[in-house]
Amino acid sequence: MTDAPVAFLGLDPETRADLFAAIPGLHRWYHTQGRDLPWRRTTDPYAIWISEVMLQQTRVTAVVPYYHRWLARLPTVGALAEAPLEEVLKLWEGLGYYSRARNLHRAARAVVEDWGGTIPADPDAFAALPGVGTYTTAAVLSIAFGADLAVVDGNVRRVLCRLVALEADPRRAPHAAALDRLAQDLLPVGTAADHNQAMMELGATLCTPKVPGCSTCPLTAVCSGRALGDPERYPVRRPRTAVPHHDVALGIVFHDGRVFIDRRPYGGLLGGLWEFPGGKVEPGETVEQALHRELAEEFGLRVRIDTALEPVAHAYSHFKVTLHPRLCTYLGREPRVGEGNPWKWVTPAALEDHPMPRGNRKVLEQLQRSRGDDRTTPGTG
Repeated sequence: MTDAPVAFLGLDPETRADLFAAIPGLHRWYHTQGRDLPWRRTTDPYAIWISEVMLQQTRVTAVVPYYHRWLARLPTVGALAEAPLEEVLKLWEGLGYYSRARNLHRAARAVVEDWGGTIPADPDAFAALPGVGTYTTAAVLSIAFGADLAVVDGNVRRVLCRLVALEADPRRAPHAAALDRLAQDLLPVGTAADHNQAMMELGATLCTPKVPGCSTCPLTAVCSGRALGDPERYPVRRPRTAVPHHDVALGIVFHDGRVFIDRRPYGGLLGGLWEFPGGKVEPGETVEQALHRELAEEFGLRVRIDTALEPVAHAYSHFKVTLHPRLCTYLGREPRVGEGNPWKWVTPAALEDHPMPRGNRKVLEQLQRSRGDDRTTPGTG
C-alpha cells in the first residue's frame, strides 16, 4: 500500500491498516453471499465487456434478458463487428444511452481490424477503443485477465465515501482522484477479479443509498460512516437542480397503408433510431400548430390531423418529455430529407423491425392496444 491516497483523505496509518485487514472478510462474504449473475459464470472478455457496458446506468434485472439475447445473436466480437448497426441498435432497444451500442459496434470493428479479433489485455490498448474509459478498462481487464486495476463505479464510490466518512463532494476532481487512489490502495495484488466484484456487489446489495444493511456488512467494523451513526449522510450530495420538461408533438402519418418514419442523426441523442416525426411545442403554440410546423419545416409534409392519442410521459437522464401523438393522413407532396435524416414509408407490421426510442415505442404500444393489436391494418402502426 502507498501513503499518497490516504494522506489526502486524512486517514492515519492505523485506520489504513484496519481497512486493508478487513478486505479478506469482504472477499469471503462475496463468495458466500454474492448474486449468481450470468456474466459471473464466464471469463470470456467479450461477454464480460458486453455486460459491463450494459450495466452502466442500468439495473441488473433489466440487463439480464438483454445480455442473453445479445450473446445468442452476437456471441463473439467478430459477429458484432460484422452485424449491421441497425441490428445492433435493435438488440439494444429499450436499454437507453444508445451511444453505448454504437461505440461497442465501432470498438468491435477496431478489435477485428487492429487486433485480429482478439480483445487486447493491455490497459492502454483496450482503453484506446471507442467508448472505453477508465471504468470499463478496469472492470473488463481485472475480471477477464486478472489485471490489478481497481474499479470505481457509483456503488464503489459510495462504499469508499462511507468507509472514510468523506465530507466533500466525491465527484469533484481532487476528491474523485483521491477515492480512485484509495480504491487502488485497498486492492490486494492478485485478487482484482474477486475484489472488484465484491466491492460492486457490496454497494449494490448492502451499502445502498438508503437504509444500508450495516448489521450484515463485512466492513461495518471499519466503517467511519457507520461509527458516526449516519452512514446515509455519505456520499455528500450536490443540491438537486430542476429537471427541464418539454412537450413534443408527434405525428403518426399514414399513406396507402404505410407509416412515415425518419432516422435520427447518428451523432446526437438516440442516434440511429427510427421515430415518428415531430418536435417541441413552442410557447404560444397548440400541439396541432406545432405538428404542422415541424412536419412542414423538416420534411415538407402536408397532413390532416385526425385523432389525438393519449399523451405519453417519458424521462431521459437530464430532462423529461410529454409526447402528444396525433394520427394523421398524408395530403400529398413528396417528403424531402429533413436535416440530412433518411426517411421512409413502412407497413405498421414492419415498425417492429426498426429500433425506436422507448417513448415512441410506448406510443406504438398504445396504438396497438387501442386497435386490438392488429399490426397489419392501416392506422394500427
